[in-house]
Amino acid sequence: MLSVENLRVSYSTARGEVRGLSGLSFKCGHEKLGIVGESGSGKSSIGRAIMRLLPGNCRLEADQMLFGDNNLLLCTEQEMRLVRGRRMAMIFQDPLLALNPTMTIGSQIAEPYKTHHGYKTSAARRLGIDMLRSVHIEEPERMWGAYPSDLSGGMAQRVMIAMMVACEPDLLIADEPTSALDVISRQAVLEIIDDLVKSRNMGLLFISHDLGLVETFCDRILVIKDGELMEAISATELKNSTHPYTRELLNSRPGLIAGISQTAVASVGQ
Repeated sequence: MLSVENLRVSYSTARGEVRGLSGLSFKCGHEKLGIVGESGSGKSSIGRAIMRLLPGNCRLEADQMLFGDNNLLLCTEQEMRLVRGRRMAMIFQDPLLALNPTMTIGSQIAEPYKTHHGYKTSAARRLGIDMLRSVHIEEPERMWGAYPSDLSGGMAQRVMIAMMVACEPDLLIADEPTSALDVISRQAVLEIIDDLVKSRNMGLLFISHDLGLVETFCDRILVIKDGELMEAISATELKNSTHPYTRELLNSRPGLIAGISQTAVASVGQ
């Protein structure tokens, strides 16, 4: 579904050019593919590069970046707008920053139905309420007129997920979707994502710095360091990795936090 070869991303700064990604290659099918690495390793740049949502001071290059029958390197901005939301979508790290604070939840949920499928307001509302219900939001009719500032972090993340999967995309990119949540909300969000990916046969790029989480949640894992791919490995084999950097990441996990991470997603991973 997604094929990336020799992906390179650099940023122009006052101190010169800064390399974000250096020749990254990978493929993703209908699976849960985890991307892990320490902060600043370039994980988020991968998702934003695929979505073509990089800032203006960025230079994007690749030998190939194919998404189905779309060459993402050659797509115009107008063509990318047809791809985003309808065929691929991205859950951002902080939903309260990603959601538009001046628009109601209902209007933001209805927008993809109207934009990509041409539904009228009444039909978009009906489908949007059903989608809110599918991400375990009780009384979605009451939620429809609320604003992002009225929501907790966990509830806002569920709304963001509902928006991103409204058009049933083939690929879902989740950038640290649970990092700002408490353990209970985090497990609920993971269960929702897992259920949606399986029931809708989507591919998932799950970006995280938590090895314990991706080990139990994902099928395969890409280990990134300084914008380069260190290792691609099955999640079940992660603990047996012999790569020096992967071993450093595994050994650096505090025992208590690692235990909580694995416990919180154990039921999802199973």
